[in-house]
Amino acid sequence: MSEAVRILIVDDEPAMHDSYRRSFAPTRNRGEQALDAMAAALFDDVAVAAGGPAFALTHRSQGLDAVAEVERALAAGDPYAVAFIDIRMPPGIDGRETARRIRSLDPAVNLVIVTGYSDFSPVEIARVAGPADKIFYIAKPFEVAEIVQTATALGERWRVDRELATARATLSAQVLLLEEQKLELAANESRAIHIATHDSLTDAPNRLAFLRALGERVRGPGQFATAMFDLDRFKLVNDTLGHLAGDKLIQEICAILHAHAPDGAMVARLGGDEFGVLFDTLGEQAAVMACERLVAACSTSISVFGNSVQGGSSAGVVVTKGGEGREPVDVLRRADLALNDAKRAGRGVVHVFDEGMDEGIRFRRRIEGGLSEAIARGELSLVYQPIVGRDAFDVLGFEALLRWNTAEYGPMSPAVFIPIAEESNLIHELGDWVLGKALAEMQHWPDQYVSVNFSPRQFRRHNFVGHVMESVQRAGVSPTRVQIEITETAIFDDAERAAETLYKLRQMGFRIALDDFGTGYSSLYNIRKFALDCLKIDKSFIDGMGRERESAAIVHSIIHLGRALGLGVVAEGVETEAQVQALRIAGAQYLQGYYLSRPVMPTIARDLAARGRIGEEPVAATGTNG
Repeated sequence: MSEAVRILIVDDEPAMHDSYRRSFAPTRNRGEQALDAMAAALFDDVAVAAGGPAFALTHRSQGLDAVAEVERALAAGDPYAVAFIDIRMPPGIDGRETARRIRSLDPAVNLVIVTGYSDFSPVEIARVAGPADKIFYIAKPFEVAEIVQTATALGERWRVDRELATARATLSAQVLLLEEQKLELAANESRAIHIATHDSLTDAPNRLAFLRALGERVRGPGQFATAMFDLDRFKLVNDTLGHLAGDKLIQEICAILHAHAPDGAMVARLGGDEFGVLFDTLGEQAAVMACERLVAACSTSISVFGNSVQGGSSAGVVVTKGGEGREPVDVLRRADLALNDAKRAGRGVVHVFDEGMDEGIRFRRRIEGGLSEAIARGELSLVYQPIVGRDAFDVLGFEALLRWNTAEYGPMSPAVFIPIAEESNLIHELGDWVLGKALAEMQHWPDQYVSVNFSPRQFRRHNFVGHVMESVQRAGVSPTRVQIEITETAIFDDAERAAETLYKLRQMGFRIALDDFGTGYSSLYNIRKFALDCLKIDKSFIDGMGRERESAAIVHSIIHLGRALGLGVVAEGVETEAQVQALRIAGAQYLQGYYLSRPVMPTIARDLAARGRIGEEPVAATGTNG
């Protein structure tokens, strides 16, 4: 041991203290020194302990003095490892009481009872000064070796016990910290789900939550009604009293709808001044009556910041039978068509959907027909948005994005035609074209990867893994340069099958990215369960970082979660320099968004790939529609 072993000796006989001093005094004769030299030579000049550890002795003649000395040593942070205690020490307290008091002050010290005759049995002493494994006995007169060996062994044991106690305390603190981080992640996850599925103004479920509930209801039994409500004269309130008054009116109407909705109904704010109500019904007549009660409840005078505002709403409703395979988006669209018809008819009315309203169905059919011929007509194209490293803006990959320039309607948003393609088998034809085109284009890049989006229906395609692998092999591209982007909906609809599919893709070398992370069904368990490489933080959280503490906390939590699980994290929708700096500080590895580059034409993407990085100025728009 590098430090001297501190020993307290308590005995009322001066001669005994002299015996202890002689016992612990270092004595090295010439013969021993010669042996030390030989040992050093045999062990390659490694230092050999000479006579064991050094000892620092403190002598006290009475028990009370010894107790005071232990208290002082503890206060100074220099405690004793071993205390040798006599039993009979008149006129003060005896050895048993001395041992008890010392033990109460310092539970870690090793006690050695040294006596020729004791009024107490070892059991009695251990009962007050135990535990038994920290109290020992030596009879007087003692042998020098016995004393020294006991002190050496107990001193080493005391040192090891202290190191173990420190290690346990450190480990306990680390476990506590991990538990706190786990609770924080769980709380942030819960907040993220709530933010993603609830309207920030009214705290009612939002469009995403409403569509999810509608999706569950269309698969269940029985009839249900989907109603959409729109406020009458809302624009007038906004224009005359201001947006804060408009927000207050929306909150008041939301509370009225909640209070008067049928039992078990779901009331959601779908956006702006539109609300959705989902409830079970016996038929169209019952549904219309329920909606008329809600319209009547909204037609009341509402106080908004001291101003009396006349409330009012119109409603459209569609009654659907569950289990018939209806698409939630289509059901909501039909309710919206009925609402538009009600608004054209006047204020404060309820209209039921009928097929005659469905110009949207005819539009959908035209879109389907146009999509089926778009490839042959050369109307489809791909643009590429760079995915860059956070520090040097080095271009690591590109996300391939589909564009359609129609002959009839001009440039059409993917948000319009992708859902229509998803509802039919056209999504497979489009997906095959996108994958083939992207794989061909990336061969013009030095080493960047391409990220391709796959819809839920594509992901559930029979032999999806084999189909993707065949396309990659045919193009002569390494799977490691292909990232498959999927949404949470795609994998959690059939979690077991999805887990197996993702595992096979990873085994073959493909990269897997979970898109729009934080807005769906994710949990810590689900993320661990699936074979993923990357999380893409939904742009709604990036956009809210500068305005909402919750969004910033969620972004930080997702980044920390990704780091803990060994996943890359891409921040999507980066549009300002302030967001870039905040994401750098938070630790996001990769960035993507308009601040860095809009989606660009293939020729510009090739230049960016060859250059290897984005310059100081964001890459300009390219003439595409987004």
